[in-house]
Amino acid sequence: MEVSSAHSTQEQAHSASSPEIAQEGGKGFAVRSRKTATNPLVALAETGPVIFKSKMTVAQFDDFILSNPELKIERDKLGIITIHPPMTLNSGHDEGEAFFQLKAWAKRNKDLGYAYSPSTSFNLPDGANLKADGAWITAEKVDKLSEKERNSIAHIVPDFVMEVRSKTDSQSVLRKKMTDGWMANGVRLAWLIDPMKKIVLVYRTGRAEPQVFSGFKQALSGEDVLPGFEFDLTEML
Repeated sequence: MEVSSAHSTQEQAHSASSPEIAQEGGKGFAVRSRKTATNPLVALAETGPVIFKSKMTVAQFDDFILSNPELKIERDKLGIITIHPPMTLNSGHDEGEAFFQLKAWAKRNKDLGYAYSPSTSFNLPDGANLKADGAWITAEKVDKLSEKERNSIAHIVPDFVMEVRSKTDSQSVLRKKMTDGWMANGVRLAWLIDPMKKIVLVYRTGRAEPQVFSGFKQALSGEDVLPGFEFDLTEML
């Protein structure tokens, strides 16, 4: 496996106590210190994203995620793995509010589909494995999955996703994730909510550029993807 780091503490990653990706018991992959049983990437990610390039297979990457549940890990279609830093208190509130509103609507419309929390990983058609701050999938698509698929990291594309920019997120990186990650793989509607700039970028199938909404004194419509859903942005002021 080829592994490289783009983190500012790259020298640490090659020291005697550097992290290593190891296959445990012939199954799961985990990042552990050579000196201790702790996970050093948790500390590394506190100051910024940790980035690896890996040739892990889909199955191996799924094991890597499940073996490191304390980390938010994503992989793009090129095999670049990003371990994200933890969120600030305010960012955690914003993410929680966004998912709460989506989940509340989904519970009132159980026959239409299911809402998925920020910890859910999705294996996408181009090989990427991404997480959203809130996702929703039609009941028709989910009900086609077997019980085994539902209890694994499923190969399924959400119909709707939302990303809430945190203090540690780059807007340009998130915008690329929206277009190259979510929309390119078949998501029908996606929102990039930026509490710092008080803007929302709405991405729709078939449109090259997102629609920009300025100010949080309004509501976002779920349109025909989430019928009847009105997201109250004032709750994030």
